[in-house]
Amino acid sequence: MGKYKITLNGKEYEMEVELNNEGSATKAAPAAVKEAPKAGRPAAEAASAAPASGGAGSVNSPMPGTILKVNVSEGDEVKAGQAVVVLEAMKMENDITSPKDGKVVKIAVSQGQTVATGQFLFEVE
Repeated sequence: MGKYKITLNGKEYEMEVELNNEGSATKAAPAAVKEAPKAGRPAAEAASAAPASGGAGSVNSPMPGTILKVNVSEGDEVKAGQAVVVLEAMKMENDITSPKDGKVVKIAVSQGQTVATGQFLFEVE
């Protein structure tokens, strides 16, 4: 599941897109489109305000890029919205945050690794 922001006629919208088994996007249901947080909010705050889908603790890469830093280790306790990994994409650093409070049970990436959109990064229980 990937989250994307789209600006249409000056208004921002956030969209969730689910990939099928072949890796191509399936149609997004109209209910999956919602207005994005107001411009000017920090990206980390906006990301933590988005609800975790179904309470699942698995986090996949929202875009292709390179892992610059892994901030925690397996077994560490994290809070919702805490940056777990830093992903460089399009010459920008993006904090990939925990969807909920809990314990990191799996980290599937390491510093310097290249990742694809939708690739599993880590899981929090």
